[in-house]
Amino acid sequence: MINNQSIVILAVIASTFFIGFGGGVVFPILPNLGTLLGISPFVVGVILSANRFSRLIANAPAGSLVDRIGTRTPFVVGMLIQSVGTVGYLVALVAPLPEAWFLVARIGWGIGSALVFATAYTIAADLSDGGSRGANMGLVRGGVLFGFPTGVVLGGVVSELAGTMAAFGLATAFAFGATLLSYFIIPETHVDSPGTSAPPWDIHTALPTLTVGVTNFVVLFVYIGALFATLVLFLPAIEVSVFGLGPQGSSGIFMAVTVLSAGLFMFTGGYVSDRRQSRVPILLGFLVTTTVGFTLLAVADSVVSLAVACLAIGAGQGGTSGPLMALLADLTPTDQMGRAVGTNNVFGDVGGGLGPVVTLPLVDTVGFVPIYAVCAALPLVAAVVLVGGIHRETGQFVPAVGS
Repeated sequence: MINNQSIVILAVIASTFFIGFGGGVVFPILPNLGTLLGISPFVVGVILSANRFSRLIANAPAGSLVDRIGTRTPFVVGMLIQSVGTVGYLVALVAPLPEAWFLVARIGWGIGSALVFATAYTIAADLSDGGSRGANMGLVRGGVLFGFPTGVVLGGVVSELAGTMAAFGLATAFAFGATLLSYFIIPETHVDSPGTSAPPWDIHTALPTLTVGVTNFVVLFVYIGALFATLVLFLPAIEVSVFGLGPQGSSGIFMAVTVLSAGLFMFTGGYVSDRRQSRVPILLGFLVTTTVGFTLLAVADSVVSLAVACLAIGAGQGGTSGPLMALLADLTPTDQMGRAVGTNNVFGDVGGGLGPVVTLPLVDTVGFVPIYAVCAALPLVAAVVLVGGIHRETGQFVPAVGS
């Protein structure tokens, strides 16, 4: 078994990145494909959110399982479950009742990802200290979240150029490749021998976990639940396209802008918080950046203005990623980290899962601007909750790393 820490971290990043492709590939395709397959907008929203709701149920048991038996087995099994779930996308294109196949695939994908995400962050915490935790968490969270929008981008572009079957086939190939990579490289990092008293449904309710969880809820609600779910519909409404592509391809290009911006700041935010020995100022700065991005999005009416908005939103989402998970690890005992990550993922999946269900039906009744205005306000609310919770836990508004 390979034990080099850098190789293990890189393997976790690569595995979660490639498996994340399968989570995002349906987003630019299904809203338009739903009309051709006879799937209503509400059912499309449910399908897009189904993996998050199934993961919501599985997150706490996954976190407890990690603290009970370790990281390696749940990680590899979770990757395999997601790979099999991705095959369901291909079946849905040719089988009767496509909405049922999409729904089952997304539910299975969510259960597998609960295992993967709980273990990925725990592995990073196990292999890090205060001086490297922010950077490592940023890299791993980058793999987890970067894979999803990359799937959105490539799903839109590949489906536009080569067809939906090709896009889903590419996602399936990535998923199984990532599973093989994890099987051969990921070691056990969390327990010496299986067996703790952690019950399967243990929800970690420590104040730092709840505080970080609320912030995670907001970030994923506005980024994945609102922006990614509605952008393919927003472009025709403002009559914007790129390189002559249709809504799917054009939305993929703009999502690529958010992906590149987020990717840059995922590592940067965590690294800077390590060097400055404080997470909170960096987090507040990037939450404000997200607010600015959605404010610009609400008034965007051209390729340039939309690109600037996407850059800001991507920077805000990416910049919070590393410091947020590092802050959770700083304030959580090592033997409780699996459960803390599981609870934090519950908050994130509620946010990301509610987003499409709420926003897709509302765009037909209230329009895009009110939705994006609310999304601009929510990160400011999260900032207040974050500062208040951290102050109550540590007695400081800006606690030092490890204090």
